[in-house]
Amino acid sequence: MENYRKESDLLGELSVPVNAYYGVQTQRAIENFKISGQLLSSYPEFIRGLAFVKKAAAKTNYELGLLDEQLYHKIAEVCDELLEGQLHDQFPIDMIQGGAGTSVNMNANEVIANRVLEKMGKNRGDYQFCSPNDHINLSQSTNDAYPTAIKLALIQMNQKLVEKVKTTVSAFRAKGAEFHDVLKMGRTQLQDAVPMTLGQEFEAFAANLQEDIEKLNNNAKLFVEVNMGATAIGTGLNAPLGYARLCAENLAEITGLPIVSAPNLVEATPDTGSYVIYSSATKRLAVKLSKICNDLRLLSSGPRAGLFEINLPPMQPGSSIMPGKVNPVIPEVVNQVCYKVIGNDLTVTFAAEAGQLQLNVMEPVLSHAIMENIQFLCNALDTLREKCIVGITANKEVCLNMVKNSIGIVTALNPYIGYKNSTVIAKEALESGKSVYDLVLEHGLLTREKLDDILDPKNMLQPHK
Repeated sequence: MENYRKESDLLGELSVPVNAYYGVQTQRAIENFKISGQLLSSYPEFIRGLAFVKKAAAKTNYELGLLDEQLYHKIAEVCDELLEGQLHDQFPIDMIQGGAGTSVNMNANEVIANRVLEKMGKNRGDYQFCSPNDHINLSQSTNDAYPTAIKLALIQMNQKLVEKVKTTVSAFRAKGAEFHDVLKMGRTQLQDAVPMTLGQEFEAFAANLQEDIEKLNNNAKLFVEVNMGATAIGTGLNAPLGYARLCAENLAEITGLPIVSAPNLVEATPDTGSYVIYSSATKRLAVKLSKICNDLRLLSSGPRAGLFEINLPPMQPGSSIMPGKVNPVIPEVVNQVCYKVIGNDLTVTFAAEAGQLQLNVMEPVLSHAIMENIQFLCNALDTLREKCIVGITANKEVCLNMVKNSIGIVTALNPYIGYKNSTVIAKEALESGKSVYDLVLEHGLLTREKLDDILDPKNMLQPHK
């Protein structure tokens, strides 16, 4: 017991590790919520969000005459330490928990209070000098501090995700330039369509993901509206007049973000609409990324009995029974990440819908689902880029031979010989095994010179007169 100190709360006394900066309510959360194994400390942006909130709250309370100058400066110093990455190991509670985030808020309050006490030369737990509730949580409730911290965390995490998307777009774009002269067949419904270049295909991958940068950023802008000063349900009980507006201004100054106070705090406190729309953007990204991975797996299928138009970097042996087999493991793992993200979006939907009256108590699972999505997507994009995209090579001859042997090039003859004649040629080519080229000449539909000009694949890659 010499390694523990006693702290008490509404439910009585509890032993807390003597060296811990957290206190009794965090200790109860550690014991009560052993759920996901993913701790608050796994998401440093969330801890930084809490630090921003507590620093802005302390500054506002000081400016309104509720907090003395010395204590304010000590609180601000500790918040800066959290912003720098210190003490993050003192946030050991599970991300999924009951209590609508009370444990997270109290974890921050207790860590900051005990670190302030240490700076004052006091013992941890001597809360009469600096209290988690009376000083760190002054003019606040979990119901305004917690969702504000979540929003600040998501803004930070979105910036990281957007950078990962940008670098992945650049990687695809570089491959598009590298493969600009590799002729191949395009396909619709898994059937031969018309010729294109492999470069066009990879540039399309880049353009497809590029669109999501704007979607992510636009949806993340909704997080700048916060409900600080709402306290419990939006009425502002126990917060001084003007606190909401001033706290939002201080948050904007401290974070450098365009934070504003919600126009209706009663509406804003239970509202989770911004989470829903941002989550939908991560789902959209996941759907598109998964489709691209499907394409990479198809294009690399073979090597003898598939398309085999591209080679993916070999990352590991592919079978315990089939010698020489190498599987597309990187696109496969990214596919699985995308499925997880899509499922988490449904979790967000259900959690948002579960709000009742003046509060949504499901914010822990809701926020965890979105943060997990961002973290998973960041890791997946890095993995796809570093271990797959940059090492892709083209099988140029395979691609060219497929173009030459394809029935699909008959599409280019439509304007010259008509759809009916083109259909006859295509059908006969399929049945006889002869090439489209030879059959057009046999039927006397075009001269060799004209046919060569029309069927030159380079003339079929863009609109022309």
